[in-house]
Amino acid sequence: MKRPSIKRGTVVAAALAIVAVVGGSTAFTALTSSDGDGGTSRDRGLPPATEAVERGDLSQSTQAEGTIGHEGKRKINGAAPGTLTWAPKAGSVIKRNGRLYEVDGSPVRLMYGSEPMYRTLKEGVEGDDVRQFEQNLAELGYTGFTVDEEFTDLTAAAVKRWQEANGDKETGTVGPESIAVAAGTVRVESIALSVGDRTGPGQPVLNTTGSERVVTMKVDVAESGSVKEGDKVTVTLPDGNSTPGKVRSVGTAVEKGEDPTEDSPKISVTVSLDEPDKVDALDQAPVSVELKGETVKDVLTVPVEALLALPDKGFAVEVVEGGKSREVVVELGLFAQGRVEVSGGGLREGMKVGVPRI
Repeated sequence: MKRPSIKRGTVVAAALAIVAVVGGSTAFTALTSSDGDGGTSRDRGLPPATEAVERGDLSQSTQAEGTIGHEGKRKINGAAPGTLTWAPKAGSVIKRNGRLYEVDGSPVRLMYGSEPMYRTLKEGVEGDDVRQFEQNLAELGYTGFTVDEEFTDLTAAAVKRWQEANGDKETGTVGPESIAVAAGTVRVESIALSVGDRTGPGQPVLNTTGSERVVTMKVDVAESGSVKEGDKVTVTLPDGNSTPGKVRSVGTAVEKGEDPTEDSPKISVTVSLDEPDKVDALDQAPVSVELKGETVKDVLTVPVEALLALPDKGFAVEVVEGGKSREVVVELGLFAQGRVEVSGGGLREGMKVGVPRI
């Protein structure tokens, strides 16, 4: 079965680099007479060394340095004025309905959502914040009402049952002095106040992050086009072990390096880990990330240094057979792992091509 022709990628920069490398180690050679097999004979000796033409899969990869940490940093501010009487320890993980902190002995609990808690919810109140709170109640097992935008007497009854179970005053109402909202489970990064300090509306109490450990890294803008959400990666940990992951998000804002004259512009990339339990003990630890890019399957490849730059800006390889050599013009495909995808000129797996002696 005839293999489809190679899709030519953007190889201009790579080709220029190859011209420089090959031109420095192997002189440009004029082509002479054709040998009838898509190649041309050379009028000088054999190359100093050879490497085999290989058939297989070829994958691009990019190495980047990253850091294991937590994303989703945000502040949790106070609501009611009073004295901070209890706060969690740094590193604590708080889930839905968990205590975030206490003011004057009254707990402020965590609920999930995107709508801020900005008013008292009570019978007769309607809105998206009502639906959000009712959904949280239902997730906690307090039902008997319809999850919608209306706070009814049935909602109030469920609120009282929830308050009783928590040991709180059974008012049937709830407000920002007793509830704070976050997108999900939070991890306490630091405490903004000390127990005994006064707090009030809008004053930061806790600095939090998401609870999941992720890897964040910077990738050169020039390489960012090959990084996509969902791409598989391999993360090498400080102890040398590795764990798989995938790209969760690719930033769009370009960040300049500390030294703009030397550091290339970069973008932020966030990686989630397939086995986060492996890194539970790590925080702000340096890691190495291998990003796997484009892959071509079942193709012929040769070492990059086997390429000869031709005067017409094309490329050839020097095939060595039966004690003779000939130059064969080739089409280039993917560059990766020190090799390049090639086709044309009757190349076959196992053929020997000339390379500079190292």
